[in-house]
Amino acid sequence: MACMKLGSKADAFQRQGQAWFCTTGLPSDVIVEVGEMSFHLHKFPLLSRSGVLERLIAETSDNGEEGCVIHLSNTPGGSKTFELVAKFCYGVKLELTSSNVVFLRCAAEHLEMTEEYGDDNLIAQTELFLNQVVLRNWKDSLKALQTCEDILPQADDLQIVRRCIDSLATKASTDPNLFGWPMMEHSRPMQSPGGSVLWNGISTGARPRNLKSDWWYEDISLLSLPLYKRLLSVMESRGINQEILSGSLTSYAKRYLPGLNRRQIVSESNNRLAPVAMGAALSEEEQKLLLEEIDQLLPMQKGITSTKFLFGMLRTAMILRASTSCISNLERRIGMQLDQATLEDLLMPNFSHSMETLYNVECVQRILEHFLAMDQATGGASPCCIDDDQLMGSPSLTPITMVAKLIDGYLAEVAPDINLKLPKFLSLAEAVPDYARPLDDGLYRGIDIYLKAHPWITDSEKEQLCRLMDCQKLSLEACTHAAQNERLPLRVVVQVLFFEQLQLRTSIAGCFLVSENLDGSRQLRSGFAGSNEGGGWNAAVRENQVLKVGMDSMRMRVSELEKECTNMKQEIEKLGKGKTGGTWGNVSKKFGFKMKSQMCSAEEGSVSKQLKDKHLKVEKVRKHKHLIKDE
Repeated sequence: MACMKLGSKADAFQRQGQAWFCTTGLPSDVIVEVGEMSFHLHKFPLLSRSGVLERLIAETSDNGEEGCVIHLSNTPGGSKTFELVAKFCYGVKLELTSSNVVFLRCAAEHLEMTEEYGDDNLIAQTELFLNQVVLRNWKDSLKALQTCEDILPQADDLQIVRRCIDSLATKASTDPNLFGWPMMEHSRPMQSPGGSVLWNGISTGARPRNLKSDWWYEDISLLSLPLYKRLLSVMESRGINQEILSGSLTSYAKRYLPGLNRRQIVSESNNRLAPVAMGAALSEEEQKLLLEEIDQLLPMQKGITSTKFLFGMLRTAMILRASTSCISNLERRIGMQLDQATLEDLLMPNFSHSMETLYNVECVQRILEHFLAMDQATGGASPCCIDDDQLMGSPSLTPITMVAKLIDGYLAEVAPDINLKLPKFLSLAEAVPDYARPLDDGLYRGIDIYLKAHPWITDSEKEQLCRLMDCQKLSLEACTHAAQNERLPLRVVVQVLFFEQLQLRTSIAGCFLVSENLDGSRQLRSGFAGSNEGGGWNAAVRENQVLKVGMDSMRMRVSELEKECTNMKQEIEKLGKGKTGGTWGNVSKKFGFKMKSQMCSAEEGSVSKQLKDKHLKVEKVRKHKHLIKDE
């Protein structure tokens, strides 16, 4: 910390209880009372430096009172500062530092210690030290600004607060190596054996630092909220990046709100207590007011503030019972960037007194509604905007598709809660547009878990729940699971089987297309084939004909499956008119679904194997043909 030495005389002051005595050998002729402390001094050193003390001493002498006693009220800095003022008047050695210069400057102004009452008076000396030393150094400017908090009105009148804030704002947006710290090159700086940086071979006492854009976050978080807000306002007016200002607000909030730092313990750097320990001193009411202020200061832009931090703020706001507008504002901020959230972020406990559900489902739904409203307002993804790559599960998903996947995962997490009513589950699941889900596997998983945890819901409620998902958008694995799921209504299982068979038919049609392409290729090659390669090629042709017969047989079986599906629909319609008395096992025995599906799968595998063997043999014939030509 920088300092400036004033005076040259040895210290001639001695304290005895609540009184200070000047031990110059002459008896004191004036007593100055500042607060509870009395100063036994001499008139001449005081009136030769201070206009206020000169008038007070003159007034007391004119009244003819025995013993000159002066009462100083509202002296900036109190008795501690007046002790330094008295030493300055006597020419005693003292040090001006960033910790006392603001108090001395304000006290000098209060006592009218101008050049009229002596050269190099206290006002001039403190102003010189402020301008030439303190305001040129980051640490000293910050310390001086902190001391302004105790005498804010006087410091504001003298423009000390504004000057300190301007100095800090300028330095926060400038290379810190230019205002008090040694220049750091890309290479490792020279250091003394003690670890300090060497400047032209001389130890500076400074430690090497790796400075980033957030190097000043922790320092300014020591300020009180009013001064911190004023500093941030000046920084913003100077064009500092909004993301940097948001990072500073995040650091400030974490320092004083313990709810944001539950896992944080003692800081490793400088052996300081972690921010959570600093925030523990604030009462709940103070924390609530601070949180609401931070919310007002955060920039309302997507991606500027960390989503995880916003969720932490929201949880803390609920615990502290913050205002409704504050909670709503935080939900809106999160909704703007919900696609950047994780499932862990969404799992917010329910802090209400009713404790109806384990997790706060209503809050998540409000956040989702904010996201959907913003997505619609900004022309987000629509059904026509999702291409085939996204439907096939491409990693380049749109934000709304990412949110849909996130909500499906959340539904699966909250589904086991037995207190979660069906309307809440349905409302959250229905809020996600149908086009946002390329696949309904995640939604099916949530529905299945809910059915397992709520076995008492009625058949009509099960039907209502299952109408959320589209059986055509289930993967083969999900279809296989759903076809054997006894918790699903019979109608849903039948739909799953039907679409599973359609998928099988599409797969077989693909095999037919491959077969026809191979036939065309065979006919093209046969026109150029020589007599010396006829044996191998003819064998391949015969095998191809056998495979074609197998394909015809497969077409017949697919046709039979389609007929059985039609009959199955008619039977289900008949069963739906009355109560379903039989079990799914009876229906499956009647129509033979399971057996047919297994047969089709086996036959599809057989077709694939035959096609592969056929490819190998055709390649062998090709190689044989080229060898003959070479010979």
